[in-house]
Amino acid sequence: MDCASAYAAWFDRLREGAPVLDTPRLRLRVPEMADFERYAGMFADADTHHIGGPLLRADAWRRFLQMPGAWFTQGFGMFSVIEKSTGRFVGQAGPWQPDGWPGTEVGYALHPEGRGKGYAVEACTAAIDWAFEALGWEEVIQSIAPANTPSQKVAERLGAKNRGRGSFQSPHDKLEIDVWGQTRAEWLARKAMSQ
Repeated sequence: MDCASAYAAWFDRLREGAPVLDTPRLRLRVPEMADFERYAGMFADADTHHIGGPLLRADAWRRFLQMPGAWFTQGFGMFSVIEKSTGRFVGQAGPWQPDGWPGTEVGYALHPEGRGKGYAVEACTAAIDWAFEALGWEEVIQSIAPANTPSQKVAERLGAKNRGRGSFQSPHDKLEIDVWGQTRAEWLARKAMSQ
């Protein structure tokens, strides 16, 4: 079996028990090989500089593999965000907690064609609901660069508050981040008020 076939078989096993979240416009599912081309395009974009981009294709490939690995080893990771109307990959969103991370995060990144449509809030809302219900998390954070105003606005729309400066472990300890967050109780109270 060649490497690509082995990888495809591994993805199939991973997907068997994985959740699929549907929103009015989006489907969130475990990453698939078919997502990589648009994923590489997303991380080639200059606007990904707040989250470690832009990346060369080889570096995007390595980063792409992190999410299936997280799903396989931790039982969660960011979902691929698929636009229902087109079937296209438009980004990733979901729970993320690497070793040494400042908390239980639900993060996101969007392909340029997925920006400005409210997809970040829509996808993160579904992912936060799932993290609280399925993973039993007690809080959700977003790690946001102080200069990343668009992500701050997304966090605010999700109901998060800026809790102040945070930090990552080395080698990323030089990156400036603010930790935005909310508890499960705050999330549920806000949802109840909006219904």
